[in-house]
This record gives sequence, C-alpha cells and structure tokens, in this order.
Amino acid sequence: MVFETSKQYSGSRNVNQSLWSAENWPSFSVLEMACHHCGEVYLWHEFMDKLQKARDLSGYPFRIHSAHRCALHNARVGGAPLSQHLKMAVDIGLHGHDPQKLYQYCKIAGFTGFGFYSSFLHIDLGRQRTWYGNQKAKQIWQVY
Repeated sequence: MVFETSKQYSGSRNVNQSLWSAENWPSFSVLEMACHHCGEVYLWHEFMDKLQKARDLSGYPFRIHSAHRCALHNARVGGAPLSQHLKMAVDIGLHGHDPQKLYQYCKIAGFTGFGFYSSFLHIDLGRQRTWYGNQKAKQIWQVY
C-alpha cells in the first residue's frame, strides 16, 4: 500500500498535483478528494484504484460529497473520532444511480465498509461492516 499526504495551510486549494495520477484515476480530481476545509490530501493508491474500478463498472459519474477530512473538519461535521475519512473514505451521491447497483459495483471493486444514507453511500477499506444512517436510509436501501 502506498500512502502519501500533503498538508496545505490557510485553507489553500493549491494542493500538490504531483501526488495525483490523472492517467490512473481519470474520473476524479485531486480537489474533490482533498479535505474541503484545508485542502489536505491523503492519497492511497489502492483506494483510488478501487474507486476508479467501481466508477468504471457503474458507467456513470460519481458525485463525491466527502472524501478525506483533516481532524478539525471531521470534528466540525460530526464525524466519528476514528472515521475512515481521516485517511480515505468517500460518500457517493445517489442522484442518477440505482442504489443496489452502486452498492454492488463498490463491493465488486473491493470496498469493505458501507454506510447507507438517504442521499449517499459511504465506502471505505476499513474492517468489514455495514450501517444505516437512519430509518429513512434503511427503507431506501432495504436489505442490501
């Protein structure tokens, strides 16, 4: 596994482009994967390869609501203290996707952690687990 980080200060959006491989991950930009608060980048090649595979299987663009979060941003949005977002996780918007197919594509790609929410699917490479954000999400996702 390859992990790289690039810390940006003062809310800079000028993240280190040299960490990014547009050739390997053409469906995603470094800015959408960086922390929305400070621009910090946490690049995990295995994760990005799996994300690109899921996107390719889907055939539809992924709207990334949240990817990497710095500790401060994670705390401010109410993220779990040990959230996978502190490394790399993504929340993919459901708009334009069949939820069951999106889940299946992400599972086939190799993701192991799944959070089912009303408007997005959380995926990560943490321990194998699933959860629902609330009762409405459980109804949307049913028995996936």
